[in-house]
Formats: sequence, structure tokens, C-alpha cells
Amino acid sequence: MFRTHNCGELRLTDAGTEVTLSGWVQAGRDFGGLTFVDLRDRYGITQVVFDSDDDAPLTEQARKLGREWVIQVKGTVRERTNKNPNRPTGDVEILAREMTVLNKSKVPPFTIEDETDGGDDLRMKYRYLDLRRNPLQQNLIFRSKLALAVRSYLAGQHFLEVETPNLIKSTPEGARDFVVPSRLNEGQFYALPQSPQTFKQLLMVAGYDRYFQIVKCFRDEDLRADRQPEFTQIDCEMAFVTQEEVLNTFEGLTRHVFQELKGVDLGKFPRMQYDEAIRRFGSDKPDMRFGMELVELNEVAQNKGFNVFDSAELVVGIRVPGLADLSRKQLDALTEWVKRPQIGAKGLVYVKCNENGSYKSSVDKFFDQEALGTWAASAGATPGDLLLVLSGNDEQTRTQLGNLRLHVAQEYDMIPAGVFKPLWVVDFPLLEWDEEAERFHAMHHPFTSPKREEVDRMLTGDHETMKSLKADAYDLVINGAEIGGGSVRIFDRALQEKNFQLLGFTPEEAEAQFGFLMGAFEYGAPPHAGIAFGFDRLCAVMNGKSSIRDYIAFPKNNQGRDVMIDAPAPIDEKQLRELQLRVTVE
Repeated sequence: MFRTHNCGELRLTDAGTEVTLSGWVQAGRDFGGLTFVDLRDRYGITQVVFDSDDDAPLTEQARKLGREWVIQVKGTVRERTNKNPNRPTGDVEILAREMTVLNKSKVPPFTIEDETDGGDDLRMKYRYLDLRRNPLQQNLIFRSKLALAVRSYLAGQHFLEVETPNLIKSTPEGARDFVVPSRLNEGQFYALPQSPQTFKQLLMVAGYDRYFQIVKCFRDEDLRADRQPEFTQIDCEMAFVTQEEVLNTFEGLTRHVFQELKGVDLGKFPRMQYDEAIRRFGSDKPDMRFGMELVELNEVAQNKGFNVFDSAELVVGIRVPGLADLSRKQLDALTEWVKRPQIGAKGLVYVKCNENGSYKSSVDKFFDQEALGTWAASAGATPGDLLLVLSGNDEQTRTQLGNLRLHVAQEYDMIPAGVFKPLWVVDFPLLEWDEEAERFHAMHHPFTSPKREEVDRMLTGDHETMKSLKADAYDLVINGAEIGGGSVRIFDRALQEKNFQLLGFTPEEAEAQFGFLMGAFEYGAPPHAGIAFGFDRLCAVMNGKSSIRDYIAFPKNNQGRDVMIDAPAPIDEKQLRELQLRVTVE
């Protein structure tokens, strides 16, 4: 056999045992008569010692080993004289009596260490080497344990794991689809699923009651640190349940995995309506780990002769505790940050609440000390605090200030580490009106039900009524990240047809795209609801990280490319002909 033990399990109780280990050479140290080799596998590192007094040829062979060579060592476990308290195997070492080189290695392009000297691009190109590093191994081990904990909990709640198709029909709603040409059906295409949404609803119609799947999904969209073109969801659906039962079930799942994997008791999750979240935090996924809530200042800041405020629909600010001593350069940097196209503010007003009780503001010429003191009192500011104020359109300005709130908290280290603050955000709008396209979009997706008391208004109301409809939709937010989202579903054909009509579908288009689902509703569809968790994002958030990339074994880069295998790539002309495709580059 290649090994009797792995490189992370030997302890002092194993002293005197004859063992065989196999792994990679992490490092070697030559001290003349003694040569030490750190041998690594995914379980840990064990020190191996070669003694020239015992076996000079073997020791000479060990001196020639390079980093990342794969070797097998046989020897005896003994107590180390210089123990390493930072390593689980640090009390012991292996006195080698036999070694076999299983495979040599070229010099790696970066060091295989916790803190590597390899940049992102280089590590992505040699991802198989990057994955040997302990931080990434621990990430993937965590991911595996999380998947097992999810399956264990849901199985205990009588959920069935059912696989749904990966080759489906393209639909016009949502993000762009990845499409797959069909060789056997000329001119026709499959799409890769953005979600198993319609299939899990059909499983409820089929009577399967409680479904889940840890499933790959695909979206052809622009990428960010927390997005990939292919990602994994914990996808779930339940029949004969209310929104409250869904929230309780998946709050239980979340509490279970945090307790099992992190030893953290999250307690009861608070609930917050969407409108309240936007009003207080300028975001539908508020980070509750710190304060700085939005404070409306219209009453105290308008009609004072400052046209920027007087002409605005909203004047709103945040109190930043303890940052009155920011320099002009730092305040200018914040101003430039909010004026970036991604944020879109025209400027930023600040008020410093000085320790001596006076105020210093960027609008001193328009507002005297008494007026600025009224602002401070409205915001609950005290000496040493800083007020940051924006004005403009209500919805847009709240969003801008919500983004600034997060930026300031991150920039000035105001977010406590190791703290988890979960929150259910509920009662989202059902529809969003797009002024440019002059049409409604689904806030969640086209299958989301309005709240029960709003069904009649949806079926009979006018255009303005539709704008105010509330959905039975909910998001799970942890530390400012949307971890999961779901809704109670429409299960009545007439109501589903009405929703498609509001979203701009003609009856013919709705039938062509979703006739199979509406037809199923005519065969005894039960009330049902569901949710999907972003599995990659859950991994990252549970470990206090913002990027999902290091929790995916083989991720794409920011251009959606796999630089290790060089994909996407052209395909052979013969394949193109078989698929009846022709590629032209303009």
C-alpha cells in the first residue's frame, strides 16, 4: 500500500510505530548529517528526518528532493526534540529508513504556502497547484461539510432530493441564458437553467410535497466578486405551506448549519418589511452589524435658501460616530466616491460636530451654527461625530446613501469581526415599472404570487394599482449579503395569465413559453412556495469573506474565462457543420 497513515494523524501515542506515508514535499532543510523534509497531504504535514549516520545513501537521496516532488516514505514514529506547537503533528517525526520518489515536479510558478507569492492570474492558470494550498483546501472541505449538513437537515424535514434537467428551453425573463445548439433539431437550441424554478413547481403539482436539490445554475451576465457564470443553489420547494412555515423551516436550516459548522447560535431572525429596509438603510439587504441608519432632514434643511436642498425630493443623512476628525483630503475622497458613475450622486455635504460644540460644514455659507445644530440633533449626533448628507430623488438618493453607509463602515473599520446578523426582508413589491421600456418587470420572477389580500386588486386594478402591489416574497440577508430568496407561488392559471399580461407577454407568447406550467395548474395544483440559497455565497459569508471564488474548485475569472483550460474556445469546423452553425466575426 502507498500509505498506512495520512500526514495529519500521527501523534505521540504512535511513537515506535512503523508507518508508511505518501505526499508532496512541502520544504526541505539540510543540516549536514541530518536532512529534514516536511511531507504534506490534504490532512496535514509531518516532519520526516533522514540521518546520514543510519543511512548515508538515503540521506543523500533526500538532499536532492525538490518542492512538490511526490514521495513515499517508510520509517518509525519518534518523539521530536524540538516540538512544533503550531502543528497537530508537531510532537513527532518519522525517522526514514526507505524512500521512493513517485513523481518529480518542476519548480512551481509560485510558493505552495498559506501566504503565497502568486498573483490572481497566475494562480488561476495553475489552479490545480493553488488548490494544494491549505487555505483553499480548508475552503473546499468546509463546502463539502456544509453540503452534508444541508442534506442531513432537509432529509430530517422529509425533503426529497430530486434532479431536474440541465438542457431546457430559453425564456426571455431574467438574465441572459447560455444556449446549447441541438444537432438533431436543426436551428433549435436548448438553454442551461438559470434556476430549476418551473420544474420544482411541477414537482409540487406532481405531489412530491417537499423537494430540494444542490444544483448548478447558469447565467450569462457581467461578473463581480460574488458572481460566477455557473454557480450552485440550495433549491427548495414545499407544498401546502404558508410564507410563515417556509421562513421557519429555512431559518431552522440556517441556524443548523451555523451551529454545526461554526459553533454559532444565531438566535431568532428578525423580520423587516422591504419598505422599512429601504427607508432606514437605503438597501433591501441591509447590513445590521452596525448602525448609521438614514435620517430624513427635509424638515430642518429645506427652505433655507440652499437651492440644492430646496429643489430636492429628499434630503437625507447618516451619523458617522467618531469621525469628525477626518481630513479635508479624506472628505474629498468620499465626495469623489459618491460621484462615481456606479453611485451617481452629484455631490456630498458634510457636517463635523466638533468636540467644543461648534460645527464645521461644507455649506457654512448657507447654514449658521444654529441650523447645523438642528441637523445634528435630528440625527442624534454628538461631539466627535460626522454627518454625511445627500439630496435628490427619494429612491435614488436612499440607494446612494445606503452604498455610502457600507463604504464608510468598511473603509474605517466599523464592522465588528466574527459577528453574524441575519434578517428576513419580506413584502417586496410584486412588479417594477421600467420608465424607459414602458413595461413592468417582475421584482422576483413571473411566478411569484401577490399577497393573498392583493389578488383581487391585481386582477381588476389599474396601472397605478399594479405599481403598489405587494408580493409574498422574502429574502434571507446575513451581514448585508442576500443569502437566499423565495416566494409563495401562483398556482392558479387565471392569475398566472394576468401576471404574464402585466409583464408584457401576449397570450400567444405566454402559451409558447409557459403553456406547460399553466396547463399543469389545471390538474389540481396545490398551494406551494419555495426558496433558493446561494450555496457559494453562503460558504463565503459563513467565513467572513466577500468573494465566492475561493469556495469554488475551478472558478472563472472576471471575464468569464477559465484560463487554466483556456475556455471558452473555438470549436472544430466539423462540429459547426454538424450543428448547422456558422461563426462570423465582424
